Amino acid sequence: MLFMVVSTPRPEKPSAIKSARLRYWKWMDPLLAAKRAHWVYARTGRGAVALFDVDGNETLHRLLNEWSEIIPAHFEVYPLLDPAAAKKLLRRRGSHSGRRAR
Repeated sequence: MLFMVVSTPRPEKPSAIKSARLRYWKWMDPLLAAKRAHWVYARTGRGAVALFDVDGNETLHRLLNEWSEIIPAHFEVYPLLDPAAAKKLLRRRGSHSGRRAR
């Protein structure tokens, strides 16, 4: 399951959380290597956007708790469909309406 996560950390001085930000990248690197996260981008100013590929909500919940232990943040979570799955869903729905999607 794909989830895009946008984090907005608590407003603290960047210098006050420098070590936490370094720990965050050490935490994220193995997730990227294992393809549990496809990518992560730092947001301009503060925060990050990441694309997780996990087996379900429980795993995502665990990862967000781990992330929040390193850098407390508000998270916006967007469940996503990969393009192939979205097209397959559209084709199935099109066939139920009596018309085929192209």
